[in-house]
Amino acid sequence: MRIVKSVNFDAAHFLATEDGARPYARMHGHSFRLDVEIAGEPSTKGWVVDFGDVDEALASIREDLDHRLLNEVEGLDVPTLENICQWVAARLQPKYPGLVRVTVSRPSNGEACHYDLA
Repeated sequence: MRIVKSVNFDAAHFLATEDGARPYARMHGHSFRLDVEIAGEPSTKGWVVDFGDVDEALASIREDLDHRLLNEVEGLDVPTLENICQWVAARLQPKYPGLVRVTVSRPSNGEACHYDLA
């Protein structure tokens, strides 16, 4: 079985380019959605993991990313969707060895990255 928990955050970033010709080279902001998927067998309580625990872990991540300039967050100097996925996975995987997927998306422009760990 797999469970999914989501959280939203708003943040700014910029992605340097060699010639600066792309609009994303300038600082700009997005509304992001973060989904984490954890696999496992239900415990005797009937759940894969306690959603309350996952909620607390995601609240901590949200606190570190929400209303921030992502380029200034330690480990995210190049804050692409791909790097944000890996950054989140590195924070969650020690506590949740059943973590199988991290997805970061920007729903307003139809972009997403899925990072599959399994």
